[in-house]
Amino acid sequence: MTLDFLGDLRRTHMCGDLRAENDGQEVVLLGWVNRRRDLGNVIFIDVRDRTGLTQLVFDKSENPALHEKASTLRSEFVIGAIGKVRRRGEKTINRNIPTGEIEVVASELRLLNESKQPPFLPSDPALANEEVRLKYRYIDLRREPMQYNIELRHKVALAIRQYLSSKGFFEIETPFMTRSTPEGARDYLVPSRVYPGEFYALPQSPQLFKQILMISGFDKYFQIVRCFRDEDLRADRQPEFTQIDLEMSFPQPDRVFEVVEGFLQAAFKAAAHELKTPFPRMSYDEAIRNYGIDKPDLRLPKLTDVRSAFTAEQLQSLQLNPELPVVAIRIPVIGDLSRKERDENRPLFGERKEARLIDDIKRLEKSFPEAVAKLREMSGAEASDLVVLVGAPAQMEKSATRPDYGVFMAAGALRVELARKYAQRHMAFHKGGFHFAWVTDFPMFEWDENEKRWNAAHHPFTSPHERDMDKLESDPGAVRALAYDVVLNGTELGSGSIRIHRQDIQSKIFRALGMSDEEARSRFGFFLEALEYGTPPHGGIALGLDRIVMILAGAESLREVIPFPKTAKAVDLMVDAPTPVSEAQLRELGIKIR
Repeated sequence: MTLDFLGDLRRTHMCGDLRAENDGQEVVLLGWVNRRRDLGNVIFIDVRDRTGLTQLVFDKSENPALHEKASTLRSEFVIGAIGKVRRRGEKTINRNIPTGEIEVVASELRLLNESKQPPFLPSDPALANEEVRLKYRYIDLRREPMQYNIELRHKVALAIRQYLSSKGFFEIETPFMTRSTPEGARDYLVPSRVYPGEFYALPQSPQLFKQILMISGFDKYFQIVRCFRDEDLRADRQPEFTQIDLEMSFPQPDRVFEVVEGFLQAAFKAAAHELKTPFPRMSYDEAIRNYGIDKPDLRLPKLTDVRSAFTAEQLQSLQLNPELPVVAIRIPVIGDLSRKERDENRPLFGERKEARLIDDIKRLEKSFPEAVAKLREMSGAEASDLVVLVGAPAQMEKSATRPDYGVFMAAGALRVELARKYAQRHMAFHKGGFHFAWVTDFPMFEWDENEKRWNAAHHPFTSPHERDMDKLESDPGAVRALAYDVVLNGTELGSGSIRIHRQDIQSKIFRALGMSDEEARSRFGFFLEALEYGTPPHGGIALGLDRIVMILAGAESLREVIPFPKTAKAVDLMVDAPTPVSEAQLRELGIKIR
């Protein structure tokens, strides 16, 4: 097969641009053969690019040689065509595509490249196996949904950049090769050839660098930045990911919230969605008590403590602790469940020592009619709602910390599982909409039962509440952090905090974490030294760009909105990575594999 050169051929229109008003114009189209239909004397070729497709017509009676050349075309051949736009007849209009009112009668065809038969076609309605799609990602990315997702990603990122730039933020790049972080077990390490036995680390976030930019006087920084984390993967996790990272000098949390809400409005508008601001706000304590989770899905009703609906004797007969909450979970518009469905719900609760499932209240009505009537009133339950109760066992383990939180969290986990299971029957999940919330005042520390020590709940540079400073050493568990998360439909989009800018407070935090001065200097010496040179109050946040685009695209996995993702096993099937390297490379780096 003889191939043609592009030569001086320049496209006049994209394949998705032509309309009825272009009738009679001579045009040049360049793209891929999406589909070929041979009717004998007439051949129709759909030529495709990222904007859509246009039908080309090759008529044997008008140009036999051109018709013969068109007969050699196959799917995914790359072509250029010159021709005249013609309106289609009323009966031949294709109303399923924007260019369906016209076709282009070809006068010249250039065959720019041929193609092997692909393992699947971009025009196939049925998706290939995901591993096949990832191995042949360059074919997969030609599919219309993937073209849409990547364009959406571009528009969202551009809108965010434009908004933050308009608010005085500088986009500043931070290093990819840096030192290993405190979370070093999750770092990707890069060996140094020049310094054998020493390593750089790829950043899990630009945290310390963006704080140093505030010390450097840049006032407002942002970056749409690639980050790396070597961890087990899920649908919403990737080893390399992109986050919208920002930091500001002299902010209160409210100011950070305003900026984030502003760029999210701009991002969602780029995807044709209007957001209402300000977003609702709740403390961590309110989130746990009302939703049983720190990333609440506001599409579902709140949890309700209905303990007061029962007498002490009734709680005893139900083998529940009368001093702890009895939580009602309400999932609206589910309707009656069959006995089989009720039995299937019990495994959703799992094995929990801190709480036990009491089951659908319809099983309690015969024994406790007055209590059930009262708890229906308290929870606002309608007859068609599913209501399940969760309470604490009568004999709660004495070692349990915050047993009331344990009950609420158990109920919150079950609430999410029930909602997912009955999503097809729960109208709130079909009405769509984006339900944002801010969760604030997180605990400053978390107790590690195995290590018998306190750990930073966020990171050790998060500032505690001013009113809780005196509890840092006497009662760490009661200290609240100036930390905040932004949540959408039960998904955490981003996390941030006001940072510590005073070295005396930073030293107290390290001591509360059981870290000696020597250990702190060893791990964070360069940053602690920077704090000594006039550090302003500052704070910021980082949001996952991949996750935002995934939600806007209605995708189930981050892999649908990242051009070249890894599999769930952190493998790049297209380039076959990771792979072993040669002994010569290892020797040069001073590395030996054991």
